[in-house]
This record gives sequence, structure tokens and C-alpha cells, in this order.
Amino acid sequence: MPTWLIVIIVILVVIFAIGGLIAGIYNSLVKLDERVNEAWSDITVQLKYRADLIPNVIETVKGYAKHEKETFQMVTEARTAAMGAKTVKQAAAAEQEMQNALGRIFAIAEAYPELKANENFIKLQEQLQDVEDKIQASRRFYNAGAKELNTKIKTFPTNIVNNFVGHFKTRDYFEVAEGEREKIEKAPEVKF
Repeated sequence: MPTWLIVIIVILVVIFAIGGLIAGIYNSLVKLDERVNEAWSDITVQLKYRADLIPNVIETVKGYAKHEKETFQMVTEARTAAMGAKTVKQAAAAEQEMQNALGRIFAIAEAYPELKANENFIKLQEQLQDVEDKIQASRRFYNAGAKELNTKIKTFPTNIVNNFVGHFKTRDYFEVAEGEREKIEKAPEVKF
């Protein structure tokens, strides 16, 4: 076999190996990016479900505490902010507002024993507790995916491939202010 043929074969093998490596890296980035997109979608679904529950909670509490208009307004504004959040940072800020607003509405309910015993209110509490648990789990899943994607984008040789294609961006974590983190990490108690 002539030497020039061996050199051409070696060059082709090296080119195919590099091409395969680049394709593998790119495909792994696509998979991670899609996993993070899916996790973000899960969060938005749960936030939407909670936002849909809020009017029912407000109406139930309103029947017992008609004079608490400021609190109802606060909850409504927090719900609107949560529904309008487009980015992870906006959603985290809206989440903090929602936690504060829900805390106030449930504090009002404490003052009304008839409300605490209301079957509809009890069901709403259970549904809200369930959705809070799901939001927490979705947020953890999203943050884990964002961490994995961010790490992969920043490490060698993936960073070189990403710089070449320039398609994948690091993701923000779904975080809240330090002072609120402890409150949010523990789903609110909604039992009365």
C-alpha cells in the first residue's frame, strides 16, 4: 500500500473522529437544553394551576372576611405578576410576592373558625398544598437541569463547540432572595 494512501486514510479517520466528537457534543447540548426547557414548562404549568386556584381561595375567604380588601388586592396583584412572568428571574420575584400574599390570606382565615371548617376551603387548601409541593419539585428539577447545562457549556471541549455554533446559553437558576429562601423551601402550611 502506498504511503500517500495511508496518509489519506489516517487523515480521513481523524476527520471523521473529530466530526463524530463534535456531533456527540452538540447532541448532548441539545438534549440538556431540551431537558431544561421541559423543566421550565413544568414550572409554568404548576404556577398556572396555582394561579387558577387563587380566585377560588379569594372568593371563599371573601365570603367570611369582606373587610379585607387590601389583602385580596395584594393576592390578585401577586397572581397577575406570576401569570405575566416571562423569565426565570421574573418568575422568582413573582413567586416571592405570591408566597407573601398567600401567607396574608391564610392569616386572615385563622380569624374565622367557620371558614377554617368550610369544606370548600379545606379542599382548596389541600389542592394548594399539593401544587406548592409540585412547584417545589419542579423548581428543583429545573435548577438541576440548568446546573448540568451550564456546567457542560462552560467545560472543555464543549465550550469550544458551543463557541463555534453559539446556540446554547447558560440558564438562570430559579432562585429567590436570601431572606425568602427559607420560607419558600418549605411549602406553606395551609392546614387550619
